[in-house]
Amino acid sequence: MPEVKPYSIPKQLVWEAYQRVKANRGTGGVDGETLAAFEKDLKDRLYKIWNRMSSGSYFPSPVRLVEIPKANGGKRPLGIPTVMDGVAQTVVKMVLEPAVEPVFHEDSYAYRPGKSALDAVGVARKRCWETDWVIDLDIKGFFDSLDHELVERAVARHTDVPWVRLYIGRWLRAPMQRTDGSLIERTRGTPQGGVISPLLANLFLHYAFDVWMQRKYPAVRFERYADDAIVHCRTEAQAKLVREAIRVRFEQCGLVLHQTKTKIVYCKDDDRRGKYEQITFDFLGYTFRPRRAKNRWGKYFVSFLPAISTKAAKAIRTTIRQWRLASTRNNRRLEDLAELTNPVVRGWMNYYGRFYRSQCVLVLRQLNGALAAWARWKHKRFRRRERASMHWLGRIARRDPQLFVLWQLGIRPEAGE
Repeated sequence: MPEVKPYSIPKQLVWEAYQRVKANRGTGGVDGETLAAFEKDLKDRLYKIWNRMSSGSYFPSPVRLVEIPKANGGKRPLGIPTVMDGVAQTVVKMVLEPAVEPVFHEDSYAYRPGKSALDAVGVARKRCWETDWVIDLDIKGFFDSLDHELVERAVARHTDVPWVRLYIGRWLRAPMQRTDGSLIERTRGTPQGGVISPLLANLFLHYAFDVWMQRKYPAVRFERYADDAIVHCRTEAQAKLVREAIRVRFEQCGLVLHQTKTKIVYCKDDDRRGKYEQITFDFLGYTFRPRRAKNRWGKYFVSFLPAISTKAAKAIRTTIRQWRLASTRNNRRLEDLAELTNPVVRGWMNYYGRFYRSQCVLVLRQLNGALAAWARWKHKRFRRRERASMHWLGRIARRDPQLFVLWQLGIRPEAGE
C-alpha cells in the first residue's frame, strides 16, 4: 500500500520548478552546491524535495549573505538560497502567483507578466505632463523591514493551501549565514535574492500602499515598481498632504520613509512658471527633468522628460572601462570584441534608449573610443595617432556596419570623438 503524504504536491510541479531555476541559472547557496552539481544526481534531488515538502519535513537551509556595493558607498545585503531551496520556493511561487496576480493593481509593474519597468517609465512620463507635482518615495531598507506577521496575513487572504503557508513562514524566518559561517537570526524582512521574495514584497505593498491609496486617494495616480514608487499630485499642498499620509501609513506597516531621499518635485516645463528647489527625480534608471524637445513643426521648447540617469550612465562607462579592451584584449580580433560587447550594448540601448535616445547615444559613444584605443595597442602604426585610429575604425564601420550593435544603431566612429 503506497505511503499517504499529508500534503498533495504533484511531482510534475517539482520538475517544472526545477526547469525554471535552470532557465534562470540558479547559483549556489551555503552548501556550495552549484546547479551543475545538483544535476549530477537530479532524479534523487528532485525526489528528495518532493518527498520532504509532501511530508511536511522540509526545512530550508540558511541563506548565504552576499553584500553588493551601493553607489552611495553602503552595501546591499542579498540572501542567496541553495539550489534545492530555490526549486522548493519556485514550487510555492507557481501555486501562489496565479492566485494573487489577478488582484494586483494596474500600476504595480514589478515581477509581473506583461508588465515592465519601461512600461512604468512611459506611464510616469505621460502623467508628469498631466499633473504638476510628483512625490518621489524612498523606503529605508524595504526588503529587510517586512513584518512577517503582516506578510503571512496577506498570503492567507489568497490561499488556504496549508503547505504554501507553512513553507513561506519557514523561509521568512530562515537565518542568514555570513562568510565566516556565523548565523544572523531574522525576525523581519525577506531576503533579496530569494525566489519567493519578489512576490511576497509585491503582495505586502499591494495592501500597505496600492489598495490603501486606491481607497484613501482614488483620484491620485502612482506608478510602483517593487519598492520604487512615485505619486502624481495636482498641487504642492496636495503633495505635502499625501506625503505625510503615506509616511503615517508606512509607519503603521513597519516601514520608514527616508527623510531626505523622499522629496516633492515640480515637473517644470515651458508652461509651468515659477522657481522651485526640486525639479528633477530618478525613477528606474531614468532621470526626469526639464529638457529641450522639438514639436511636430520643428520648434524647440522645454518639456519634462526622462533620459538615462547619471547613475546609470556612470555604471555603463565603468563597465566599458572594465572590459579593458586596449590593455588586455589586444591579441583579439574586432570580431571577438563584437561578440563580447554586442549583447550588453543591445541590452543598454533597448532599455536606456527607449526615451530621449540621444542621451544614451552620447554615453555609448565611449565604446568607439575604447575600440580606437584597442586599435592603437593592436597596430603599431596607430600607437601615437588617435585621429588615425578613429579614421581607420570609421572605414571599417562603413564597410561592415553590422559588426557592432553600436554601429547598427548609427553610432559610428568619428574623428572628433
